[in-house]
Amino acid sequence: MTSFLAARAFTTIFPSTVFISGGIHIHHFWYGLILLAVGGWIGISYSDRETDRLAAILYGAGGGLIIDEVGLLLTFGNYWTGLTFSVLVVLFGFALVLILLNAYGEAIIRELRVFERSRASLYLGVFLFSVSIAFITETQNIRVITTSAALAVTAACIIVAYFTFRFIRRK
Repeated sequence: MTSFLAARAFTTIFPSTVFISGGIHIHHFWYGLILLAVGGWIGISYSDRETDRLAAILYGAGGGLIIDEVGLLLTFGNYWTGLTFSVLVVLFGFALVLILLNAYGEAIIRELRVFERSRASLYLGVFLFSVSIAFITETQNIRVITTSAALAVTAACIIVAYFTFRFIRRK
């Protein structure tokens, strides 16, 4: 986050400051790739706590510089596109989910096992399946159909898990 914010601030304050070598504008995306490579190499090659921390900082700084220019790279020229912030939010959210899963993964699995055995899971599965099918039959929008189909499959899995548990429990 820090390198992303620093790159945005620098670009905003000094928009005409660019590094040009041999007639080619060198974007900070390339510095990000170098930092990723160096941080990754250090992280893989050494295994003490201080070196791992340095590797993580270099890797994170490189990632921030790359994310800052993702909109420019994907739109071929629009540095200020909202796409950059969308990618940043998605990656930040994904990282937070991984951190939470790492910290609370066992508790989440225990809670999911309790949930799959309760009638609430059956009710949720039937509700999700019904609503998903309704959306699929009422639209021509491919995104809505795809999302609804994925939810319908998820709902079917929830229903099957509920009945599987009930069947196993009876034996």
